[in-house]
Amino acid sequence: MTIQHPPATDNAGTERLREQIAEVLTRARQRTLTLTDCIDEAELVAQHSRLMSPLVWDLAHIGNQEELWLVRDVGGREAVRADIDELYDAFKHARSNRPALPLLDPTQARGYVGTVRDKVWDVLDRSDLRGSPLVDGGFAFGMIAQHEQQHDETMLATHQLRSGPAVLTALAVPTTTAPVTGEVVVPAGEFSMGTSTEPWALDNERPAHRVQVPGFAIDAAPVTNEQYLAFLDDRGYDRPELWSERGWAHRQEAGLVAPQFWERDSAGQWWRRVFGVLTPLRPHQPVVHVCWFEAEAYANWAGKRLPTEAEWEKAARHDPATGATRRFPWGDTEPDATTANLGQRHLEPADVGAYPAGASPAGVHQLIGDVWEWTASGFDPYPGFHAFPYQEYSEVFFGGDYRVLRGGSFGTDPVACRSTFRNWDHPIRRQIFSGFRLARDLRPGEGE
Repeated sequence: MTIQHPPATDNAGTERLREQIAEVLTRARQRTLTLTDCIDEAELVAQHSRLMSPLVWDLAHIGNQEELWLVRDVGGREAVRADIDELYDAFKHARSNRPALPLLDPTQARGYVGTVRDKVWDVLDRSDLRGSPLVDGGFAFGMIAQHEQQHDETMLATHQLRSGPAVLTALAVPTTTAPVTGEVVVPAGEFSMGTSTEPWALDNERPAHRVQVPGFAIDAAPVTNEQYLAFLDDRGYDRPELWSERGWAHRQEAGLVAPQFWERDSAGQWWRRVFGVLTPLRPHQPVVHVCWFEAEAYANWAGKRLPTEAEWEKAARHDPATGATRRFPWGDTEPDATTANLGQRHLEPADVGAYPAGASPAGVHQLIGDVWEWTASGFDPYPGFHAFPYQEYSEVFFGGDYRVLRGGSFGTDPVACRSTFRNWDHPIRRQIFSGFRLARDLRPGEGE
């Protein structure tokens, strides 16, 4: 699905856009219900980790944001539940404190989000999808679809943290007997970073701007379990010289000895817990649930480094043959089941090399989907940044203790995943579906 702004007089284009909006909103809600209907009320209101909200908070928060932006702002309708706005304001209550709030119970939350969605359908039917920046091209509807899918990915991470029997199912993940290895050289030169044309891109992705990037080499695939296990076997977690000062302090304080959810049995065999199921470690699968400090230490051990955000995006979007900047590594078409592991179609990363159709022209694989990839860059605005439609989405986070992640994961929906999409988190976080790939500076004579 490629969404374009319809011309002001193109009624057929407006109706196509309306159908596309309905599809992404419906898909997001189906996923939300999948993640909340599979467990009982006690588990919905429980806090499975202090890093996460109770799932019932996420459910009602999704409805509250939809009400604020689509029912009240776009539709100009009366509030459904103005009395709960503060309860579900993410900036007013830390996740660790949310279980103590007088939250809607599961039945009330389900009723609330259903009522809001019914009103949204009426707003969508009556909207011309043009006339102001908030509604042009369906932006506000796209923003809300992305918001719900982002919380769905957060809820998926909560499911990974919960104890008890498995409740989620999905298709078996693709495997390969011929994993991608090696690296790709990207010559020095300018490319267009960010976007000024993607209609549903968020403010931190804007505007498009030219960036001069020195030549670099980047791994053709994310770091795998097998590669990371070599770091463990070489006592990588016991060698402070491989870690930054902050990283080593965190490794000691948090007691890090392996990626989160890895377990070793009495015979020395490593296993990984995946949504309640203990499975043997798959060697060619990208490593997942590592924090930025772990990725940095591994890079030092390997004699490389993490790519900058500009390097990552150039590898994902720049076509060296034409000089053009693509929407995705494979071209301008939306992701599908042949190009990327997205949308909770599977419940884990696919083996490296499982999506050859999704490779970039230079031969870099799986830049989109599978695992969020840590970069070396902090989270800062692009030149010409303008906060829209509210400062709290991006601006308040700029310059903080964050590192940018790129590319999405198996738990990211396509509506919330673009080659320009920027995610960010603290360098200690690893409950997210995070992995990484390596880069390095070119040696003299390389890339010429």
